[in-house]
Amino acid sequence: MSGAARRPAGGLADLVEVAPGLHAAASRSPLPEWAAGGWTVTPADAEAIAIGAGILGTGGGGNPYLGKLQLVRYLEAGLEPVVADVSAVPDDAWGCAIGGMGAPTVGLEKLPRGTELADAVVALGAHAGRKMDFVVIGEIGGSNAMGPLSVGAQLGLPVLDCDAMGRAFPELQMDTFMIGGVSPSPFSLADAHRNVVVFHRVESPLWAERLARVLTVQMGGSAALAMPLVSGADVRRHAIPGTLSLARRLGQAVLDARRAHRDPAGAVLDVVAGRRLADAKVVDVERRTVGGFARGRMVLERLGSGGGHAARLEIAFQNEYLVAWEDGEPLVTVPDLICLVDLDRGDPVSTEVLRYGLRVAVLALPAPLELKTPAALAVVGPEAFGYQVPFRPLPGELLGSRAAEPAGKLSGKLPDS
Repeated sequence: MSGAARRPAGGLADLVEVAPGLHAAASRSPLPEWAAGGWTVTPADAEAIAIGAGILGTGGGGNPYLGKLQLVRYLEAGLEPVVADVSAVPDDAWGCAIGGMGAPTVGLEKLPRGTELADAVVALGAHAGRKMDFVVIGEIGGSNAMGPLSVGAQLGLPVLDCDAMGRAFPELQMDTFMIGGVSPSPFSLADAHRNVVVFHRVESPLWAERLARVLTVQMGGSAALAMPLVSGADVRRHAIPGTLSLARRLGQAVLDARRAHRDPAGAVLDVVAGRRLADAKVVDVERRTVGGFARGRMVLERLGSGGGHAARLEIAFQNEYLVAWEDGEPLVTVPDLICLVDLDRGDPVSTEVLRYGLRVAVLALPAPLELKTPAALAVVGPEAFGYQVPFRPLPGELLGSRAAEPAGKLSGKLPDS
């Protein structure tokens, strides 16, 4: 951004309480014509998306339950967000990616005010000198899929059917906008006390992560993030399309399986072709909150172990599940998705609710194509997290029904399977 930033009409004071505990813009933006072909989120959608996003969160992204409750309250108040296809957004439209920052364990215990994400969006728009045309889900995992939908309801902005991770990751440099070279600044952070900080310029995504992490800890261990500022062309070039619809399909499959008394974990694999690593019981959990992250390891014991498999699995996590071992050999590594779901109901099991005795299905889903390029693996592969193990990708990709990517969209070649 060059020159002095202008403050457009509107600001933080424009968020008013429209019902007890619900805040929305005093004057919501009219839906742009290009978003008219999108779908309107219903309470049934909210239920399905919460389950599906929890699964895609691979243990992180924040527990989606509170986000679902807040979104449903907006829907009941008649404030319904619209989800628009990425192909519809004009090149010269502007918006931002949004989500939460901090340790999931803190987010579960520290109740949000409900204004944080909207405050961050409005502040970033004020700094940029214009109101936003849309919002993007920063990461599809967990509660980070629910918050942007509430912002769409609060501000009247369309939510694009895409995200920048295809799962959840713990650090800011680990999204496809940053990997693709989009500038991380300006960006904003907001907290429950309506403190808002805008970073006008940072040197790199790593510096954005360092500075924002320190501030998030000072904000109580959780904060709302608006980053980066993107054009419609940026979104089509770098975002992972269709992930919100995928979350809805995954959640609906689990709900349908429950009603039919079928295996919900198997229903997940009917939507995304992956592997069922084990049905197991959690027998040990080591978890601590360090530097704004939930870090640790857990041990699972196979149920009815046999058939040549080791009796125990071990999974390491940093907000998200990163590497799964069996007999000291890695079975699955990041960026492929390691997902735990309740064995009976199919509810996603996140790192902050791990405890002894939980009976889970351990699933492995292939990462989206955008995370398997050499440039992406340098940032989100196992070595980026300090694990000296090779990445051996699962067959296929997360959005298996996608047509071939346009030439030039993905930089580099996929690693050999």
